Amino acid sequence: MNTLASSFSRNAVALRSDHPLSNDEIAAVAPSILAHSAHESRSNRYSYIPTVDVLDALRKEGFQPFMVCQTRVRDDARRAYTKHMLRLRHADQIGGREANEIILLNSHDGTSSYQMVAGMFRFVCQNGMVCGDTVSDIRVPHKGDVIGQVIDGAFKVLDNFEEATQQREGMATTALDEGEQTAFARAALALRYDEGKPAPITEQQLLAPRRVEDRASDLWTTFNRVQENMIGGGLHGRSANGRATTTRAVTGIDQNIRLNRALWVLADELRRLRG
Repeated sequence: MNTLASSFSRNAVALRSDHPLSNDEIAAVAPSILAHSAHESRSNRYSYIPTVDVLDALRKEGFQPFMVCQTRVRDDARRAYTKHMLRLRHADQIGGREANEIILLNSHDGTSSYQMVAGMFRFVCQNGMVCGDTVSDIRVPHKGDVIGQVIDGAFKVLDNFEEATQQREGMATTALDEGEQTAFARAALALRYDEGKPAPITEQQLLAPRRVEDRASDLWTTFNRVQENMIGGGLHGRSANGRATTTRAVTGIDQNIRLNRALWVLADELRRLRG
């Protein structure tokens, strides 16, 4: 089943699937991944390697794309070159309640180098996370053997998933009382909203479970509830001037990665403190 995420309608369009995505499916959502050249603003020193060539090379190494996203742009001339993101899983990393994912970011207009970070997908809520900033963050500039460096980087991310798994398992065995859960949600709100202004929603709204499986009080489940409610949006609240409002999904690629990372770091630091 393919799901076109309507929550990405403002800043980006995304497609998440339960089967590996084909190039045709990817092109319908993120044409920049199949761009045939770099944007005209790039100089001769820019080594252009189509993202699809990198993707095809990764497929040969056992990596398959399950999610694709491309940033919306006002300038239609940049649509075929703008920043895009793929979330891939290796054949050895599929299964269980969570799946490890490699997040590949790139653009062909100079706004991004090739970048790979570690991610995790939770099947019960169909939601993707980013594993902090200590597990993996590999950047490959547009010069030299780009494809070879990206493949090497993908395997480095893969090798580092053991640390992310240990962090997740540690969170799952860390019990939180109601006060600690509220404190975690309060810190999460501070990551999302400007200081000095009241957040439009409460800690209890972030902590509200969306399914039976998420009613547990351990840190991992608490983190997942907060993350899903914050990233997915759709919560009813009050703006600073008292007007009724609904929180928006965090759809921008950079903002989504940054906030997801910060939430993971917050949860892992709490795990360390309680450990």
